[in-house]
Amino acid sequence: MKKITCKLILFIVTFLGIWTYSQEKENFLNIPNILQKIVPNPGISSWILLYNDGGKDQPIITSGAKPNYTPQSSGFDLFPEEDSFYYIAYSQGGKVGYVTDLQALKIFIGKIDNVQEAAIAVAIDGYFVDEEFKDIAGNYYEDGTNYYLGLGKLTSKECPYQKKHYTLTINKSTGEISEVDDHGAYIELYNKTCTNNPRLLKLEQKKEEPKEETIKKGKRSTKK
Repeated sequence: MKKITCKLILFIVTFLGIWTYSQEKENFLNIPNILQKIVPNPGISSWILLYNDGGKDQPIITSGAKPNYTPQSSGFDLFPEEDSFYYIAYSQGGKVGYVTDLQALKIFIGKIDNVQEAAIAVAIDGYFVDEEFKDIAGNYYEDGTNYYLGLGKLTSKECPYQKKHYTLTINKSTGEISEVDDHGAYIELYNKTCTNNPRLLKLEQKKEEPKEETIKKGKRSTKK
């Protein structure tokens, strides 16, 4: 009986392990696809998401009648250091409003309805989908309770320029981050003037070593 019980437990543990692994590493497609999954707060009668690149607006998604909006000169982005931007024009109670920053975007989506909105909500804290490195900083899986997002974060613009990747656990009911796992840097870029550049430090060490050896060789014994 004990052997059967042990085998059953082993089977369950193995099955759960395989099932959990199978849930991992589903990549986000791209930023526009994430934004297209927005489900705004109740009361929004119509809205349009626009992408501005080089001063030209490109509609990404329109829900309901197109609002009579005024083109905006600034907006938000879900990836750091982008020259282009997105913004939303919406109609609510007969008035036209605009979403031009991440704080307003988080308010606009309200309750988190899907994993894409979860990724949008944490963008205000600096987390982003890195489309060039989606396997480590642009993926997700979920269970009945949580979303698990693998995202990047720009942690330094100085020497070295650095991006780290994290796994964020976000509760589906509350939308709150319950856990953040830091997996370390996946990009570190040094320039020639970085004082903490490992290559420069190694070169300095090599330059100092011969001097020490020369001093040692130049020493003469004073013993008779």
